[in-house]
Amino acid sequence: MSHPPFSPAQARAARLRIGLTPEQVVAAMAQLGVHHLAQTVISWETGVAAPSETELFALADALWCSVPELMALQPRSLREHRLARHFTAERLAQRIGMDVHTYARAENDHDWSGTDRQTLFLADALGLEPGELLRVIGRAGELDGILRQAVEGRWKQHTATLARLVGAPERRVAQALRTLHQEYGRFNERYMGHLVARSDHARLKEIATERADWLHALPDRFLHLADAGTRPSP
Repeated sequence: MSHPPFSPAQARAARLRIGLTPEQVVAAMAQLGVHHLAQTVISWETGVAAPSETELFALADALWCSVPELMALQPRSLREHRLARHFTAERLAQRIGMDVHTYARAENDHDWSGTDRQTLFLADALGLEPGELLRVIGRAGELDGILRQAVEGRWKQHTATLARLVGAPERRVAQALRTLHQEYGRFNERYMGHLVARSDHARLKEIATERADWLHALPDRFLHLADAGTRPSP
């Protein structure tokens, strides 16, 4: 596996901020079971070398900072979220009940194949809210597509699918879809009313823009209404 993202400048800044020498850093890492010479820390800070995942975890602990700080990024991918939570691939796979090779393939190929239960355990382990979870596992587009079908047509037939997708009770999903379907219907009623009344083009365009903005925010509004994120206990 390739080295994780790492910022030499952030590592040096974190060390200087708490006033440690490279020797003191490696001494702290040794207490965590990672043994190196001070020169290794210097090589990381100068960009000559980069730490492995295990070394990154130990370095963050030794420097009293978060892993994302040393990676100098806001976690977005599945691997980055895993690293931010100090999980090795093996430990996370075990936590969610997935074969480690299957998990590693999902992470490397950006193609999540976990069961509904494994997906909910993943969200719990990584502390992901439903919207972020769907983005991380590549299903945000799927949610948006199903929601648009639901508000534009027969919403009831999509209830079970959406409940599984976001990990929310079907009853709450049904309530959310009913509300959204009604809201979307009111947009159409307003538009057709102004069309029949032969309102000016500017007013029709204004309503169309409002509807487009509403559709853009549809996934987040749905997740809020459904109170998604009910997770089973491991």
